Amino acid sequence: MFAVYDKGSINFRSTVENLYDIKKVTKSEAIHKYAHEDVEQDYESHAKNQHQYQDSKDQAVNAYKKTANIDIRDTIYHAHQIMSKKCISIDIQDTLQDAYNLIKRNNINQIPITSSGNKIVSMLYKKNILNYLMDDLNNATNIVNKPIKELKLPELITTDPISDIRRVAQVMLDFNIHAIPVVDESDILVGIVSQTDIIKAVSSIPQFQLWA
Repeated sequence: MFAVYDKGSINFRSTVENLYDIKKVTKSEAIHKYAHEDVEQDYESHAKNQHQYQDSKDQAVNAYKKTANIDIRDTIYHAHQIMSKKCISIDIQDTLQDAYNLIKRNNINQIPITSSGNKIVSMLYKKNILNYLMDDLNNATNIVNKPIKELKLPELITTDPISDIRRVAQVMLDFNIHAIPVVDESDILVGIVSQTDIIKAVSSIPQFQLWA
């Protein structure tokens, strides 16, 4: 499942296929063949039944592999298995200067914005900060001291913990996203998957196959 947030309000939560429909983005041909929404829906609906969870999970994963033309012996990896769980974020009440300081101190390129209870709101990139300043250079001091909540924040695509990492990588590639927050069913930030996380998984997990 993927979701789209606009300043904390959820505008969309559905399958990867529907995400492409609403955003009008064409999937990369190299990975187009394995995106099938029906298996993801089956997996999530089965997983809600705790008594049948394991059997249903195995059946759904095997069905997905067959549909996606993946060797049934291959392991499917999910977002929660490779994401960075210690995710640095910033509260929407903090200032743009606070965000920049966190980004610089931690040597990162982006930082998730959250509200009370660690609920996801948006994502702030280095380039966003530069754009805010460039829009009004004469008022730069006031801009950096503005609370983030007063800024025009970019729309955000997120994924959930059980999304197949191949789907996550597909969305990141096609939507030109360098990192995608992972949120639970209550919109709470639980981690983040970056391009670095995917590269680490490919290089350190022998059986991890990014493309089928």
